Amino acid sequence: MGPVTPVLAVCEDTAWFRHSDSLPAAARSAARQLAHRIGLLPERAAEVALAVSEAATNLLRHAVDGAMVLRVVRTDTEAALEFLTVDSGPGMADVPAALADGYSSGPTLGIGLGAIARLADAFDLHSLPGRGTVLTARFWNRTPAGRAAAAGEPVVAGLTRPMSGQELCGDAWAVRALGPAGAAPVPVEAPAPAVGAAAGRLDWSVLTNRAPRPHADPGPGRAGSAGAFLLMFCDGLGHGPLAARAASDAVAAFHRGCAQQPEQVLADLHRVLRGGRGGAVAVALVEPAAARLTFCGVGNVSAFVVDTATGARRSLPSAPGIVGHQLPAPHTVRQALPPGSAVVLHSDGLTDRWKAADVPGLFSHLPVTAAALLLREAGVRRDDAGVVVTKGSW
Repeated sequence: MGPVTPVLAVCEDTAWFRHSDSLPAAARSAARQLAHRIGLLPERAAEVALAVSEAATNLLRHAVDGAMVLRVVRTDTEAALEFLTVDSGPGMADVPAALADGYSSGPTLGIGLGAIARLADAFDLHSLPGRGTVLTARFWNRTPAGRAAAAGEPVVAGLTRPMSGQELCGDAWAVRALGPAGAAPVPVEAPAPAVGAAAGRLDWSVLTNRAPRPHADPGPGRAGSAGAFLLMFCDGLGHGPLAARAASDAVAAFHRGCAQQPEQVLADLHRVLRGGRGGAVAVALVEPAAARLTFCGVGNVSAFVVDTATGARRSLPSAPGIVGHQLPAPHTVRQALPPGSAVVLHSDGLTDRWKAADVPGLFSHLPVTAAALLLREAGVRRDDAGVVVTKGSW
C-alpha cells in the first residue's frame, strides 16, 4: 500500500459556557441553534440537545470549576457538532455505575453517560477521583454522508480559550495535509468516531484509561499509515480583537499557502501579518511514514515531543522575534518521532511546567481530550490559552 493521507479535522465556532445556574439552558439552546445552522436532521438535533442538557446539568450539579465547550467540526460537505465538558473535580468514584444506562445521582434527565456515548459518533472520557473529568462527544448526521464523514479519528485536535473577561481569543491553530511539491493545498479530511464509541458495550476501563485504548487498523486513506502534514500555531500579540484578527489572518494564509517546509510557512505568514499586531508562530512538519518531525518557531510558543511510553518530553526551541514585525533567521530543528509519541504546541497561556506523568492516561485518549486535559492542568486565566495535540501510529 502506498502513502495515505491522515484524517485531519477543521474545527470552528468554538463557544465556552462557564459554570452558572443558567449553564444547562444556555448550552441546550446554543446546541439547538448550532445543530439547525449546520443542517443536522431534526431527530439528530434533538438527540444532541438531550445529550448536551444532560452533560451540562451533571456539570452544574457535581463539578468544581466546570465549563462546557460547543463547536463545529467540518469536512468539505458535512458538519458535526462536538461538545466537551471540563472540570476540576471531584471526579468519578464509580465510573462503571456512571456509564450504566439510566444512572443518575440527582434530578437530571437520567439518560446517563452510557446513553450519551451511544448517541454520539465519537465519545471519550477521562476521569480521576479528586482531579476531575473531561468528556468529549461528537455528533454527525444520521445519513450516508454523515456516516462516511465519521469514518476515522483525526490525528490532530486543539482547543483555545479567551482570557477572563474577553470574548475573542488571540490563539489559533490549523493543520494542512501536504500534496506534491508545487501543488495546491490538500483539503483536510473529516474527523470520526473514537474506537468503540457507539458500538456495543462500553469498556469503562478503556474510557478512563484504566486499560490501554485499542487501535483499529485505520485502513486506506486513514490516519497513522503515512501522509505528511503541516501543523501551525499562532499566538496573536496581546489580547482582544486585534490579537484575534492576527491569529485569524495567520490561519487563513496558512490554508491558502503552498509552502512545504516550516521556515517557508513562517516567511509567508510574516508577509501576511505585516501592518497588524503580528504574533508568535510555530510550525511543525510531521512525516508519519518516516517517523520524523521538522520544526521552526518564532516567539513564545512552547513545543514538545512527548514519548508517551515513558512520559519523557523534549522541548523544541523557537527563536526570539515577532512574525509580522521582526523575523529572525530561521532555526529549524529535525528529530525522529518515538513510536506512538505525541507532539504538543501551546501558547504562554499555559505554563510549560506540566508533566505527562502528573495526569495518568493523558496521551492514551483522543487528541482533543488530551488538549482539554492540558488546558485544565496548565492553563492560566490571565491570558488567552491555546493548545494543539497530534499523535498517531508512527
